[in-house]
Amino acid sequence: MPALIRRSPWLLAAALLTALGTTDPAHADQGWGGSTDNGSNAKPAGGVDGDKLLAKAGGIVFDRSKNGSGQSAGPVTSTTSWSPPACWYAPKYTPEQLQKYLEPIWNAESTGSQWDLEQRNKYEKGQPYKDFNKDKAGKGYFWDSYVNEDFPPGWDACKEPIFWVDKGDPPPADIKNAVTPEILAQLAYAEIRVPSTKVKLAPAGTTKVNLPTWAWLDAAEFKPVSVTAAVPALGIQATTTAEPVSLKIDPGTDDATTYPASGVCEFDNGHIGEAYAKGKADETPPCGVEYLRSSGDGSYPLKATITWKIHWTGTGVTEVQGLPDGTFGAEQDVVVQEIQSVNR
Repeated sequence: MPALIRRSPWLLAAALLTALGTTDPAHADQGWGGSTDNGSNAKPAGGVDGDKLLAKAGGIVFDRSKNGSGQSAGPVTSTTSWSPPACWYAPKYTPEQLQKYLEPIWNAESTGSQWDLEQRNKYEKGQPYKDFNKDKAGKGYFWDSYVNEDFPPGWDACKEPIFWVDKGDPPPADIKNAVTPEILAQLAYAEIRVPSTKVKLAPAGTTKVNLPTWAWLDAAEFKPVSVTAAVPALGIQATTTAEPVSLKIDPGTDDATTYPASGVCEFDNGHIGEAYAKGKADETPPCGVEYLRSSGDGSYPLKATITWKIHWTGTGVTEVQGLPDGTFGAEQDVVVQEIQSVNR
């Protein structure tokens, strides 16, 4: 039978909560790691003080100080089928911490006497770890799985028993998703937040049939953002950066013409589209839409989607490495009216 926490994450979390005398499920999750920022996405901080992990969930620390912010900011979605890891392995316990984690579960006897005996033999009785490897305290860490707290498909794929790794040694070669700079870059990808894509329109909100509507974005809001993920216990880190490259306009109806015809407006010198100015009513906008039919008593859901080019650098990496592009979009209502003519 696999390691203790592989039997049933929910059962074992409940057992630990019972042993600790609490019913707050928030304390059952080991979490993603930590955060060095003070934003709303902050999670419990982690790190290393000498030979000690500062928190059981101290495997990964995120720095989001250069990330997108604000209530309208959101995560990017990969333009391919790729997605960041749903689970991974990293240092989680010192010998003393592992003992404090496991013994209350064993003492609660909620996982069965045979199961508890197997685990005591494994981590306490020398098969293969004696007294939780306390004789190697300060010389390494027990590694365990971490889970994306949104529990996407595959979150339960990391089923390896808790295992020991000496400082300076790589994890066993058969361990998939053991933390590396590349894994850190992929996890940082999931933490990227980019600004809302609500575009400025002229005319704003309400336009006319067969009237070119100009669209543009405030360049100050659209600049590269980045997140750095690090494992202090291992001395490795990676920074993932997202840069805006294009805007795709979907008018919300087939009865429309986009400018350019593809509906894709490229970023140019930090801005996209061109702000409308008086006297340009008869010109074709470099970025925009022309509706061919009235929206009647309702409106059209114009959707603006930014594509972000994403790449990373990290410990031991000499060249910038690519990750799949990401997108983030938002809808806004556009009312389209018929042009009223005057009969004389």
